[in-house]
Amino acid sequence: MRIVIALGGNALLHRGERPDADPQLDQVARAAGSLADLAREHEVLIVHGNGPQVGLLALESAADQSLSRPYPLGDLVAETQGLIGYWLQQAISRTLATPVVTLVSQTVVDAEDPAFENPTKFVGSVYDELEAKTLTAEHDWSFARDGEAFRRVVASPVPLRLVETDIADLLLSRGVTVVLGGGGGVPVIEGSNGLEGIEAVVDKDLVAALVAQELHADLFVVLTDVPAVMVDFGTPHQRPLTSVTPSELAHDRFPTGSMGPKIEAVSQFVTATGHRAAIGSLDEVAAVVSGAAGTQISSGSPHE
Repeated sequence: MRIVIALGGNALLHRGERPDADPQLDQVARAAGSLADLAREHEVLIVHGNGPQVGLLALESAADQSLSRPYPLGDLVAETQGLIGYWLQQAISRTLATPVVTLVSQTVVDAEDPAFENPTKFVGSVYDELEAKTLTAEHDWSFARDGEAFRRVVASPVPLRLVETDIADLLLSRGVTVVLGGGGGVPVIEGSNGLEGIEAVVDKDLVAALVAQELHADLFVVLTDVPAVMVDFGTPHQRPLTSVTPSELAHDRFPTGSMGPKIEAVSQFVTATGHRAAIGSLDEVAAVVSGAAGTQISSGSPHE
């Protein structure tokens, strides 16, 4: 079976945690055994998020007075691909005999995408209102409310294609576990001189869904820091969904900056392919893949 796994950046660094390497390495280590178990039995491709990590790098770059200007967001996405991919390669390879490879990946987007005028993608840490206003004044950044706090938001254009998909297909067919499209891939546009970087962060869940379709995956899994999709989230009526169809998911509203893209991604995959998708916790990866945990999305009749 060919499985595409979208691993959330927030699953590696939980809300409110200090953005140190150690807690993220601990999370990778906890998941690595289960990911290696899957890779022994199946063809596995991992697309990881980078929201907290790329936001940290952007903050550091903006504050570095030795620079004439901060590094572009796309360049910082490439940095996170190397860092997080390296962590995953090392951790999974400790118990897996076959190779694990990270590909620095580029995602083609439309330069005229309306997302450039309406930033919605959360990156970086959470701030209080005063801190957000200060950073807005200093760096001309945009912020939006995330629960009781504020986070920076950046443009998140729709992915059109991933440049390195064919290479990933070849590697998977030869028994290599592949880390691809990290952070949604480095956003690029078709320019007169070829591919050119652009200031944005592409949503990794939408990229993972696109890759899963192009690679004819049998299963698409989104792993995050919550055990399942919740309806009426944050209210006394909050409850998890266990089994559901894309059409049923369309009846509920989910936040654009967090669960919304995950719902859109799994719905796209299931609708396009007829295969199963799932959303669940990184800590329960084996159970989510088997269908025993998380929210299972299929085209058949749902039951909760």
